[in-house]
Amino acid sequence: MGDKTLNHDLGAERPGERGNDRRGIQSIEVGGALLQALVREGAPMILKDLAREAGMPPAKAHPYLVSFGKLGLIEQDPLTGRYGLGAFALQMGLTALHGLNPLRVAAPEAARLSDEIQQNVAIAVWGNQGPTIVSIEECSRQVHVNMRVGTVMDLLNSATGRTFAAFLPARMTTALIADEFARQALTREQLESEFAEIRRERLARALGKPIPGINAFTAPVFDHTGHLALAITAMGPSSSFDPDWNGSIARKLRTCAEAISARLGKTG
Repeated sequence: MGDKTLNHDLGAERPGERGNDRRGIQSIEVGGALLQALVREGAPMILKDLAREAGMPPAKAHPYLVSFGKLGLIEQDPLTGRYGLGAFALQMGLTALHGLNPLRVAAPEAARLSDEIQQNVAIAVWGNQGPTIVSIEECSRQVHVNMRVGTVMDLLNSATGRTFAAFLPARMTTALIADEFARQALTREQLESEFAEIRRERLARALGKPIPGINAFTAPVFDHTGHLALAITAMGPSSSFDPDWNGSIARKLRTCAEAISARLGKTG
């Protein structure tokens, strides 16, 4: 009986299961629901509520919490009795975040988005000279856009650039904005209104500029500190590119950027 129980807990292979999806340890997965509940809640919880959110009775949850407490994954407040994530959980999270490369996380998502919307998708980061294209995912159909890796985008005359101008700290953009502003047919009030719209929509839009006949949307991607990590731009011919703020391309781009931000630890 003991051997059978051990094999079940450890996820040992059974006849006919070879080649199926990898099996795990069920008890770890069950206990992990408690950790997931704490992450979703974002605040310490009493045992009753925590167990309910994890889908188990309190009597079943308690032994898991004791073990997690010994590992430092969970801490219990001695005054309120509430359970929260422990120091070791924080260390694990920070180690994972420090090991993340934003571009490596974003690239496969950009490729999937390009396939889904059938438009080219570019990734830009803030470089020494401003917003710089570091990756371009081309869709399966021919989309002729005169852009290549290494291109530095105008800060005020492109959706990519205005995204960085809207979300980066002013100390990083003031000089470049001042240099470009003199060449723009914009007032300061109009420029600030555009930035406010970009922050509200979580998108910047360019219709036929800086590349004639090409429309573009750019969405910001944030890291775990809430700082702008990169920008992701969908672009294509105006004849096949829906420019509506709530159109299919805009919605899917927002969703893609939010998914990348979540992978980088952005919350809220």
